Amino acid sequence: MITHRPRRNRKSQAIRNLVEETTLSVKDLIFPMFLIDGKNKKSEVKSMPGIYRLSSDLLIKEMESCMKLGISTFDLFPNIADKLKKKTASESLNEKGLYLRTIREIKKKLPEAVIMSDVAMDPYSSDGHDGFVVNGEIKNDETLDILAKMALAQAAAGVDIIGPSDMMDGRVGYIREELDMAGFTDVSIMSYTAKYASAFYGPFRDALDSAPKFGDKKTYQMNPANSKEALLEAQLDLEEGADFLMVKPALSYLDIIKSLNDNFNVPIAAYNVSGEYAMVKAAAAKGWIDNDRIRDEMLLSMKRAGAKIILTYFAKEYALKHKK
Repeated sequence: MITHRPRRNRKSQAIRNLVEETTLSVKDLIFPMFLIDGKNKKSEVKSMPGIYRLSSDLLIKEMESCMKLGISTFDLFPNIADKLKKKTASESLNEKGLYLRTIREIKKKLPEAVIMSDVAMDPYSSDGHDGFVVNGEIKNDETLDILAKMALAQAAAGVDIIGPSDMMDGRVGYIREELDMAGFTDVSIMSYTAKYASAFYGPFRDALDSAPKFGDKKTYQMNPANSKEALLEAQLDLEEGADFLMVKPALSYLDIIKSLNDNFNVPIAAYNVSGEYAMVKAAAAKGWIDNDRIRDEMLLSMKRAGAKIILTYFAKEYALKHKK
C-alpha cells in the first residue's frame, strides 16, 4: 500500500499554488538598457531581437512605460563613439557626456526610478578592456583610481546603485571608501562578484561595440571551471563593503548562485546575460521552443537557486505577460 502520495499536492492548480515554493515577481527584476547619443534614435541589437539602443529621450519614455508595469530599477550601459574612447577612459568623467548627462535627466524626470550604473573602463577605453592597459597588460592597482573617479561622477549625477563590473582586485573597497569620503554613504554597491570569462557575452559586446582590441579578459574574469574561487571573491567583496553580490552569467552558474546564497547574508543577484537571451529568441523564432514558457522557467530557476534579484533583458516582456 502506498502511504505517501506527493501527487495529491499537484492535483489542481489551486493546490499547486498553495504549495509553490518559489515565487517570481516583476519586483525581482532589473532591466538592463543600452544608451546611444542623439535624439529620437532607436537601433535594434541584431543579435538580441526586441532589445534596442535608445537615445536619452526615447530611453526615458521606455523607462516610464516599464515603471507602469512595475519595473523600478534599470541598469544603464552607454554606447560611446570611438572618437571619444581613450586609454584612460576620460569620457566617463565628462559632465556633459552622454552617460552622466542622461542620468541627471532621468533623475529629474523620473525621480522614483532606481538607476544602477556600470563601472568599468571598457565602454570608454580605446583598448576595449575593463582595466588600464600598459604594454598589453591590464594593470590592477592603476585601474582602481580611474574606477573610483568614475563611480564618484556617477553618484554625483544621481546613480542609486554603483555596479563595478571590472573584476579588478580591491575595487569594491577602494570605491566604497571614496564614495563615503565624498558624502555618498547612501549610494549602494552591487558588486559583479563572480563574473566569469564566458562565451555568453557576445551579443552584449555587439550592442556596445566594446570588444577587447587584443587578447581576452581571462586574466581578470573568472575561470568557468572554478566554484570555490567564487566564495573567496564574495568574502572579499563583502568585507570591502558590497551591498549585493552578483553572479554573471546566470543559467550555467546556478550552482554558484546557490553557493553564494547559502554562505552570505546579503542579497544575491544573477545577471541573465545577452547570450542566454539570444539563444531563446533564436530557437523561438525557429519554432523549436515556446518563448514564454522557456523564459519563465529560466528566470524561475535563477530565483529558485537563490537569486533575490535578476538582471534580465526579458524584464519588460515578462512584465507585459504577467501584468495584473
